[in-house]
Amino acid sequence: MSQENLIKMQCTVCKRVNYWTTKNKKLVERKLEFKKFCKWCKKRTSHKEGKK
Repeated sequence: MSQENLIKMQCTVCKRVNYWTTKNKKLVERKLEFKKFCKWCKKRTSHKEGKK
C-alpha cells in the first residue's frame, strides 16, 4: 500500500486506532465509516477515519 493513500480507522467508543485502509481521495470526499470489531471494546463498533 502506498503511504499517501493510507488512512487510520479509529474506534468511536475507545478512540484507539485498530485498522488501516486506503481511499481514493479523488473520488471520495467524505470521511469513511465502517462497523468493525474492536479488540479493546470486545464488540463491533463504528470506526471512523482518523487524523493523519
